[in-house]
Amino acid sequence: MKVLIATEKPFAAEATAGIKNVLDNAGFEAAFLEKYTDKQQLLDAIADADAAIFRSDIFDKAVLDAGKNLKIVVRAGAGFDNVDLDAATANNICAMNTPGQNANAVAELVFGLAVYAVRNLFNGASGTELLGKKLGIHAYGNVGRNVARIAKGFGMEIYAYDPFLTKEQIEAEGVKAVGSVEELYSTCQIVSIHIPATAETKNSINYALLSKMPKKALLINTARKEVINEAEIVKLMEDRADFKYVTDIKPGNDAEMAEKFAGRYFSSPKKMGAQTAEANTNAGIAAANQIVDFIKNGNERFRLNK
Repeated sequence: MKVLIATEKPFAAEATAGIKNVLDNAGFEAAFLEKYTDKQQLLDAIADADAAIFRSDIFDKAVLDAGKNLKIVVRAGAGFDNVDLDAATANNICAMNTPGQNANAVAELVFGLAVYAVRNLFNGASGTELLGKKLGIHAYGNVGRNVARIAKGFGMEIYAYDPFLTKEQIEAEGVKAVGSVEELYSTCQIVSIHIPATAETKNSINYALLSKMPKKALLINTARKEVINEAEIVKLMEDRADFKYVTDIKPGNDAEMAEKFAGRYFSSPKKMGAQTAEANTNAGIAAANQIVDFIKNGNERFRLNK
């Protein structure tokens, strides 16, 4: 059983060793394709693989079609918009992610960005504190729950909106549930976004929604670039000098944002929510374990496609 670990951005050494150990113990062969520079290299490498682990690599129809022996592919991480689920289904391939493995890393980054923002990007000017502020968590999944856990330590008043959870499920964890996304944004001075990029959510964070936020608002995005309507957030920030936006996903209009909103806007050079040694290792080893469990026991717990 050959498992391809295809990573244009390689796993940390500890993660690589852990993945190989899991696969070796299962009697599987681990084949590593790291730092590849051409898609053809991936197409060639996957041709005889029975399973694959990948990170931000694009597993589109061409890649899944090329993997004639593929039974399962696992995205080491929570997001899965880089894998073509329809193509996986068409090729009878089980596609999975590893939810929760990066959750604490992302949640900690949220608060790194939050402190940086409320302290005016550390420019020496007097800022504000997080204590007592109303924090809105947009989507209360694995990351959202970790954000809430940390926010309690800051003494924040925590609200959450998630259409897939009941009020009772959210409030059982000491978080106030709201009935709509509009209510979340109109209630909270600080909102942290954790929604996936889907047909329904793309460009959904727009002028109409953001304009509902209270004065001295702060938006934090560690989710996906596509959920932000970039043209409209520019208009919103032009109209509201009190509004701040921080993200670890560089927008397409980053240069314009940086020029127009110096001191109120920050984007990290690359997406870094899951860029910790711990998250890297956790996600990689989880992916390897899920492959072994699927092949040997038929466990489809984290299956994404039909």
